[in-house]
Amino acid sequence: MAISVFDLFTIGIGPSSSHCVGPMRAAYHFVHQLDERELLASTTRVVVRLYGSLALTGAGHGTDKAVLLGLEGETPEQVDTDTIDQRIESIRASNSLNLLAKRSISFRVEADLISLVNETLPHHSNGMNFSASDGAGQLLYSQDYFSVGGGFVVDGEGCSIQHALPASGAPPFPFSSGEELLQMAQESGLSVSEMTLQNELCWRSRDQIFAGLLKVWQAMQDCVKQGCQHEGILPGGLQVRRRAADLYRQLQRRSQESTADGLSPLDWIDVYALAVNEENAAGGRVVTAPTNGAAGIIPAVMHYYQRFCAGADDEKIVRFLLTAGAIAMLFKENASLSGAEVGCQGEVGVACSMAAGALTEVMGGTVAQVEQAAEIGMEHNLGLTCDPVGGLVQVPCIERNAMASVAAVNASRLALNGDGSHRVSLDNAIKTMRETGADMSHKYKETSRGGLALNVVQC
Repeated sequence: MAISVFDLFTIGIGPSSSHCVGPMRAAYHFVHQLDERELLASTTRVVVRLYGSLALTGAGHGTDKAVLLGLEGETPEQVDTDTIDQRIESIRASNSLNLLAKRSISFRVEADLISLVNETLPHHSNGMNFSASDGAGQLLYSQDYFSVGGGFVVDGEGCSIQHALPASGAPPFPFSSGEELLQMAQESGLSVSEMTLQNELCWRSRDQIFAGLLKVWQAMQDCVKQGCQHEGILPGGLQVRRRAADLYRQLQRRSQESTADGLSPLDWIDVYALAVNEENAAGGRVVTAPTNGAAGIIPAVMHYYQRFCAGADDEKIVRFLLTAGAIAMLFKENASLSGAEVGCQGEVGVACSMAAGALTEVMGGTVAQVEQAAEIGMEHNLGLTCDPVGGLVQVPCIERNAMASVAAVNASRLALNGDGSHRVSLDNAIKTMRETGADMSHKYKETSRGGLALNVVQC
């Protein structure tokens, strides 16, 4: 399946793209399959089985809520985040589901949504099975799904359930490696964003691309604004206090009093990242970039660029997202965006790489410097584990986004202060990330069975 930047930047809900967005899409796809096969009217029972990482950390990542809403016909892009808790309470209290908002059936969450923590399906740790049966107990339809990272889902046959992009000729720059990207840039004289734009034009008009990416940017800005206003304790039981709103007020006061120091841009980067990831942890509206666990990094660096760098405008914002999307495609095609598969290097590490390369382009860097910045962003996140305390996307996830956002800016500056020549290529870093993830112990891959998740007391 061809990948578009709009597959990588999707407006959805928190707290997890692989454990929440993906399962909601899978559940939605399953009930639509029942409807298309004319089985919905005969369905009296649906059973959902979660495996591997989905079973181990699904409760803290909102998987149960996502599945229930998806079965009722909701999508991450359209669901009303303000009504989710009320709807879930109603489902539990009534012991019933309204499949696709068409067919009401009995559904007992404790009996019909099963977490098999000691079982894993082949292909991927984020596995799930949906089955539907009739009143006589006869199986009508069953399908496995795998949430493979960033909200992408494949079925049991390995086919993507994402809508296929309409064909309009082959993309003119079909790069599949950093080396190919550099070579195509040299031959064409185009930047990364320009080549990516030419590819996107196979599926959408220029106006649609710009409008769509500016809509993504607006959603990122809205998320930061919400995160800088909301206070209190995040849900889940860890008693993690929101910090973005208080830090935002401090920074505003320092700006008005002219007491900001030379490192104040770092504080602003922190507040932007914290704001997004606190909203994500609360189940708010966020942009998957390229995952929800790493959703704060791209917005934080973009806000930094807009606030502190000269020349920022809508065209540069679009160029930023096009460049970041191109880098994400390399990781998705050659490694993984899934914390359950390769650890947090596949989430925060990839987002850091994307942000570093994209900032370098809009700051006037060459394609070689963009590639170097992206490589630096990943190289120094290699081996990063995914060990969420309590199975929640809070500790260390929220602070980790702030740290990686600052690192992305520094990676960009290192690249811009050189001539683009470097010893380790982006392809080297991507290959190493994939191999490191394969070697990493299972307990460090979004299972909450190792690392901080084991050593932090949760009371």
